[in-house]
Amino acid sequence: MPQFKTVLVTGGAGYIGSHCVVDLLDAGYDVVAIDNFANAVGDEEGSPALNRAEQITGKKITFYEADLLDKAQINGIFDKHNIDCVIHFAALKAVGESMQQPLLYYQNNLLGMLNLLEVMRSHNCYQMVFSSSCTVYGEPKHLPITETHATGNITNVYGRTKYFIEEMLKDLSAADAKWNIISLRYFNPVGAHPSGLIGEDPTKEFTNLMPFMAQVALGKKPVLTIFGNDYNTPDGTGIRDYIHVMDLANGHVAALNLLCTSHLGLKVYNLGTGRGVSVKELVDVFERVTGTKVPTKYVARRLGDITAMWADATLANTELGWTTTRSIEQMCTDFWRWQTMNPDGYPKKNKTSVIVMNGKS
Repeated sequence: MPQFKTVLVTGGAGYIGSHCVVDLLDAGYDVVAIDNFANAVGDEEGSPALNRAEQITGKKITFYEADLLDKAQINGIFDKHNIDCVIHFAALKAVGESMQQPLLYYQNNLLGMLNLLEVMRSHNCYQMVFSSSCTVYGEPKHLPITETHATGNITNVYGRTKYFIEEMLKDLSAADAKWNIISLRYFNPVGAHPSGLIGEDPTKEFTNLMPFMAQVALGKKPVLTIFGNDYNTPDGTGIRDYIHVMDLANGHVAALNLLCTSHLGLKVYNLGTGRGVSVKELVDVFERVTGTKVPTKYVARRLGDITAMWADATLANTELGWTTTRSIEQMCTDFWRWQTMNPDGYPKKNKTSVIVMNGKS
């Protein structure tokens, strides 16, 4: 099987996408990235995150502001470039928001994927790494979670979109043997690139735990709200498998390398550390390594949240040759470096982007 050269990264300006782009460039791939800035920050010069990725690597990225709901636009990008493989990150991703706006999530995540697959097929591009999620497992029946754990009993709309897409890919690869797809079910990405130049922007309304926690530590927010302290866990807070975003990026490159040499049809791998850490534990480690205090308050659980989950990543260790190398302490240290260097996230230059239901942004 020929070595891939050009990789299309959808959602490439986002948190995980931009870190993966750095790793792809360092591994020698040419990157074409697209993003509609629904989750990422954009300005009149394009993507601040990708501009900084170029600074980190000393390599160029071809970038398009594009929306997967605009099929003609995506088709035009494939016409311009000889795309060998797609890494598909682009999706709306906030669990809470997905429960409030299910139609928005179903249209954006499912129709966007359908458009992408159809354009790929029409350009004879059948290789994909799909950004899936541990949410497809729902409330775990056993821990740690292996890839053979049942899927589908899902507690939130975001997770259901990932599950439906995996089912779509299963049917597609069964119907047409040309498809060669790896679905990566990853757990909870945190941290930032060690340069401090790129990281998770803390200014989005529906933000994740670590950027919110860092904003509280900086004094930009008054208190960290923890949803639920009555779970059946040692300290009452939810338990997750936090994984450094650069370990996660390494996993995507490892998956891409396997697609280069093997025809898999559809293969699924967990990406996680195999260690469960409670929300309270994460706050304690963050305070210790940063020398800050993070005031907290407990409120009721969020609709759709689960008690505990962490990965068994043995399959990825064995078949991808991938393992995590960065500790919880390093996750906190790297994120704090990014946050203190960029207390308001990426520079904002009066660019806004809104998804509406007709697919225009």
